[in-house]
Amino acid sequence: MSEIDDLRATVEVLAARVRALEDQVEIMQLTAQYGPAVDSGSGAAAAALWTEDGGFDAVPQLRMRGRDDIAGMVHGGGHQSLIHGGCGHVLTVPHIVVDGDRATGRSYALNIRWDAAADRFWVARVSANTWRWVRTERGWRIAERVNANLDGTPEHREMLAPPPVTPASVSEEK
Repeated sequence: MSEIDDLRATVEVLAARVRALEDQVEIMQLTAQYGPAVDSGSGAAAAALWTEDGGFDAVPQLRMRGRDDIAGMVHGGGHQSLIHGGCGHVLTVPHIVVDGDRATGRSYALNIRWDAAADRFWVARVSANTWRWVRTERGWRIAERVNANLDGTPEHREMLAPPPVTPASVSEEK
């Protein structure tokens, strides 16, 4: 192999690594926009984070399909009463696994509310989240988000479990 071939191979490896980092950052930035969008009551901005037909299972009784459902939730009476009473939707940085034009991840979400009578904030909900993102012509978008209360339910805790360790992933670390 010539020096030019070595250089080309190095550039290809570096380009792939930069692309992977850019994907991770874009997905984190996309996900970080959710809380400010819903807490400001910006239904269109929140909905635009999803694919046109994206899904969002917010709580057991609220399953949204498509951007209209998501914008409708933000503009709906229940959500509006939360934000007018003082509420913050806080997402942790997701763990992201990118596989080409698709990615999966997991994170926590906290719903923090203001209690004017007590002059304090309190955590109303802590939940596990699983995510599916897809690369679109407009960049990465959320294809699916499942938000499940961490209420002791084993299935909800399992949503946070790291991907299984395989012999191949162990040998890659060496």
